[in-house]
Amino acid sequence: MTDSTFKYELFFELSPDLLCIAGYDGYFKKVNAAVSNLLGYTMEELYARPINDFVHCADKRATQQARLELAKSKPLFNFENRYVKKSGEIIWLSWTSLPVDSDHLVFAIAKDITHIKQLEADRSALLTNLTNTNEDLKQLTYTTSHDLRSPVNNLLAVLDLLDISKIKDEEATELINIVKLSGEYLKETLDNYVDALSEKHQNLASIEEVDLNKSLDNVLKSVHSLIETSKTTIHTDFSKLGKIKFNKAYMESVFLNLITNSIKYARPDCWPVISIVSGKENGWDQLIFADNGLGFDMEKVKDKIFGLHQKFHNFKDSKGIGLYLVHNHITSLSGKISVESKVNEGAKFIMSFKP
Repeated sequence: MTDSTFKYELFFELSPDLLCIAGYDGYFKKVNAAVSNLLGYTMEELYARPINDFVHCADKRATQQARLELAKSKPLFNFENRYVKKSGEIIWLSWTSLPVDSDHLVFAIAKDITHIKQLEADRSALLTNLTNTNEDLKQLTYTTSHDLRSPVNNLLAVLDLLDISKIKDEEATELINIVKLSGEYLKETLDNYVDALSEKHQNLASIEEVDLNKSLDNVLKSVHSLIETSKTTIHTDFSKLGKIKFNKAYMESVFLNLITNSIKYARPDCWPVISIVSGKENGWDQLIFADNGLGFDMEKVKDKIFGLHQKFHNFKDSKGIGLYLVHNHITSLSGKISVESKVNEGAKFIMSFKP
């Protein structure tokens, strides 16, 4: 072994990432010690069995499909799947794989992202709980408004019908006046309480003039790496309408969820292409977001598409939260959103805002 070759071997073995050379036949040809240490198998065991034997059963099909794409000389970026360690523990790996067709080999690097997946799961659970809590509090506000104000109003209406001039008992008359004053005070207090809650809710989502270019730029900066690695192309045209009366934080959330969904649910046979166009239609300000992804079978999804935890593709990291948030943001500020889509022909989201 030459000195140069020894240095290359040393680099291969000392890397903390998982370095692999695999054949088109589905077997490891060479792995570094990090692979053996993480999975708990000896080198002999790793070389003797097909790679899919180590993959979690729920991810075998997706992994096999990814391997077929590699065999077509298509590189793979940020492909995530689960492996099962010899101990039975499940771990998440993120792969970058480059095929060398002339040698029928795949050179791959993987990172252990199990801790990131756990953080994502915790964040998703927290978001779900916060969303449910927020909805419960809003419902409590409306229930309080209806259930408490209605009987108070009824009580005051009954008291108004009483002709106290016909009541000769002064003590009874005084008691009726006290009840009436107390009822009016309770009604005023309740009205102020409910109005304060409503005002606080509106302040949390204040409407302002939102610059579409600036909001989109903020989002694109935050997901720059994802857009680059996924080779996503984004076309925008805000020439007809540069600003929309909406909430800035909500708008950025809408852009973020729709863009990441388009990338996540891209078709495997082409790079993601996204179009975002603004304009006016029938007196409404409009924002039209379209992609060339997997799309939806609208006959099946119907009105469930914006429901919480509704999932329409068999993706392991789908949470069914993104479109729910988009719908909630827009409709909570008196906007409208509709969808046009066909399977494998992408999806178009038409968002309408009050000018």
